[in-house]
Amino acid sequence: MLTIGVDIGGTKVAAGVVDPQGQILDRVKHPTPSDDPRALADVVARAVGELRERREEDEIGAVGVGVAGFVDEDRATVQVAVNIGLRDHPLRDRVQERVGLPVVIENDANAAAWAEARFGAGRDSDHIVCVTLGTGIGGGLVLGGRLHRGRFGVAAEIGHYRMVPHGRRCACGSHGCWEQYASGRALVAEGRDLARADPEAAERMLKLADGSVEGIEGRAITQAALEGDPAALECFASVADWTGRGLADLAAILDPECFIVGGGVSDAGDILIDPVRLSFARNVSGGPGRRLADIRVAELGGEAGIVGAGDLARR
Repeated sequence: MLTIGVDIGGTKVAAGVVDPQGQILDRVKHPTPSDDPRALADVVARAVGELRERREEDEIGAVGVGVAGFVDEDRATVQVAVNIGLRDHPLRDRVQERVGLPVVIENDANAAAWAEARFGAGRDSDHIVCVTLGTGIGGGLVLGGRLHRGRFGVAAEIGHYRMVPHGRRCACGSHGCWEQYASGRALVAEGRDLARADPEAAERMLKLADGSVEGIEGRAITQAALEGDPAALECFASVADWTGRGLADLAAILDPECFIVGGGVSDAGDILIDPVRLSFARNVSGGPGRRLADIRVAELGGEAGIVGAGDLARR
């Protein structure tokens, strides 16, 4: 059976036809309605309709929708999705009545984790923790081969684990959350702080940002780091250290077989992952006698949300 996976982001709704092997056979994309939450179901239904028109009748069996927000235990209601203005929104029913197919709603990070577990970097493991280092930190847990959602559907919000008591203020309202120290936002903060304190050391990053401290973004830091720039590498070292510390804490609680690290920050590859592994080994409880989880780079990239949502719908 073929399914359609939909990935709702802050700016675009991406959808694709997903086969049982996790391959995307066809895809479409539309802007996310930014000022009318009720219109979201119309956009999703439009994308689904376009994809169905290109297939044989009855070839599509179900639709899975990934959304960046809290999704309830029934995979029906988006409890809150700040970036697209949803609160207690019955998205499953609204999409289902428009498309006439079974619909499953899932948190986007959970969908991506499931895709990596089934078809990506975790396909040979039953106990994995996915960590997405983007603007913030997202997460997903596949334990014993099953997606772990928690009692109320909102497990694995690992970015808001408090790493530093009374630390940096987070958009969630708390202080010291992990994503304030190990994320794309944290990488940019490191780069800009270094440039303010020592513009000469940060010369390459500033050049890539047209000379503006506030213009330093993750892409410029990553490019400079890949070129071997010491200041940019220092920024990555800080983020990698905090990432490894967080993984060590998660290992103490969950004891996974592997961690899969994805998101935009992971595009730096070994520049990030090698020091993450060192930090993890240095901070994990149990000392040198403990078996360490593998730390792997995600394989599916931006397709993971579509693939995971589609496969979850099939199940």
